[in-house]
Amino acid sequence: MPSPQSLVLTFEDARRAVEEHASTVAPGAEETVNLLHAAGRVLAEPITADRDLPPFPRSTRDGYAVRAADLTKLPIMLKVIGEIKAGPRQVSSTLNRGQTYSIMTGAPVPPGADAVVMVEYTTPQGDSVEVAKGVAPGENIVAQGAEAKRRTLLLHRGTRLNEAAIALAASVGKSKLQVFVRPRVAVLTTGDEIVDVDVEISPTQIRNSNTYSLAVQIERAGGEPVLLPIAPDEPRRLRQLIEEGLQSDLLIMTGGVSMGRYDLVEQVLAELQAEFFFTGAKIQPGRPVVFGRVQNKNSHKYFFGLPGNPLSTMVTFELFARPILEALSGSPPRPLTFVYARLKSDIHTKTGLTRFLPAILSGKHEDSHAELVPWQGSGDVAARSRANCYIVIPPDREHILAGEWIAVMLH
Repeated sequence: MPSPQSLVLTFEDARRAVEEHASTVAPGAEETVNLLHAAGRVLAEPITADRDLPPFPRSTRDGYAVRAADLTKLPIMLKVIGEIKAGPRQVSSTLNRGQTYSIMTGAPVPPGADAVVMVEYTTPQGDSVEVAKGVAPGENIVAQGAEAKRRTLLLHRGTRLNEAAIALAASVGKSKLQVFVRPRVAVLTTGDEIVDVDVEISPTQIRNSNTYSLAVQIERAGGEPVLLPIAPDEPRRLRQLIEEGLQSDLLIMTGGVSMGRYDLVEQVLAELQAEFFFTGAKIQPGRPVVFGRVQNKNSHKYFFGLPGNPLSTMVTFELFARPILEALSGSPPRPLTFVYARLKSDIHTKTGLTRFLPAILSGKHEDSHAELVPWQGSGDVAARSRANCYIVIPPDREHILAGEWIAVMLH
């Protein structure tokens, strides 16, 4: 069967096609996990405040709880009637005119007090304290419920749980969380020249690095990698492995999607009645990238065919495969985000392709700058390991001068 009709899109159109499909993808099953095991997972339940946050007016400074109206004439001497530490077992008595409590950061402000004077502006004198600086009502206090009122929604279903979200869940007493099960992502590397990393290698063979880089990227995006055997350049065995990969939630293949005599992936997928959304994108590296789906019983399974060169594999996963994987994991796909930096050295290139070239971003704040890493093409994984970002070159730019602002995509 001939290969599917070539459908090469611009970067913007290819990305848009992926995002449109990602918006229709539903996550899978849910499970309950311990809080410490929930990091990086996607929340399958809303989390609300079980009480006001903070649950009491909280001091933000070490100092003295006061009535702001008592400090109209300075300096003033106030009687110290006690000390309030963080986490007292009982509520302090009401503060009256001319009185103060010594108070610690994080402690509950007593009834009657409406401000806290920082300790730096006070001088203790026996059972009293001299205050040398006035305060406004509410100064150095976080009001009860200022962060969230009881029953306020704190974390939406679909939130990817980072350290802040875990801390927030802990603060409302959630020791277990309902999360989406990680989608299983089959990884299939193809090519007679590819061998496993632990076997004896001939001078013309290449060790399989793509399976491992993809496994890392999949885990970081919220998936569970399922590593399939290396597929030979032989249609029958390749079809068996592709059909096995389509049993997972998503299939990602590398290699075999170019125009060579032995690039058989698209041919086999066409035999499986695959629907292709694009068979290439006008980018560098990664032009021969394939996206489609195969009908599987009562549902369909998405697949990506990524180029076999390591740098191309890494770039095309981030640009195209990640949104589908994020949707399968229950998280709204994140848009691509870019920062801007000044180009350190001139760049000369050809027009027609959107380029994502390995680079190093350095400097500070408004003085940041980016410089290309010397590389020998999309097979140069060593160059990628030295880079910390990609410089993004629009398809209509042929010459970019040093000092110009340029878009940078972080890893």
